[in-house]
Amino acid sequence: MKAFTMTTFDRIGTWSADLPLRLFLAWEFFESGWEKFNGNNWFSDLQSSFPFPFDLLPAQVNWQLSMWAELILPLLLLLGLGTRLASAGLMMLTVVAIAAVHWPAHWSTLAELAQGYAITDQGFGNFKLPLIYLVALVPLLLNGAGRLSLDHWLKARFCR
Repeated sequence: MKAFTMTTFDRIGTWSADLPLRLFLAWEFFESGWEKFNGNNWFSDLQSSFPFPFDLLPAQVNWQLSMWAELILPLLLLLGLGTRLASAGLMMLTVVAIAAVHWPAHWSTLAELAQGYAITDQGFGNFKLPLIYLVALVPLLLNGAGRLSLDHWLKARFCR
């Protein structure tokens, strides 16, 4: 019975292990993009915090880039289409967000920096959740979308 169960899990995992990860990340990023789509641009308040080269762009351009990346790239993740490219784009977006919004403004010791590893900002930053997103995107970047994806179907159909 135990071998049957592990074999069954292996078979299911081969087809769908990455699907919950894709669904979770697609939801989280799309929700953020949808909020931007329906909200007001608050990037002008933190334009100087953006890392190069985004600090050279107007806040409105950064807002549009962020919003459309958070709307389109999650849809690609959901479909499993261009998954590695979508993951890389979302990782870059997340690194910029950490630098501009979530990283502590001032810290001088690792203990102070560690206080920013939190979900809520209490004056020390709040980079825990974006870091979780980065880590969750790594398997999709390295392995792609898996078998339940348009990437897999297109590869099987056109790359024989």
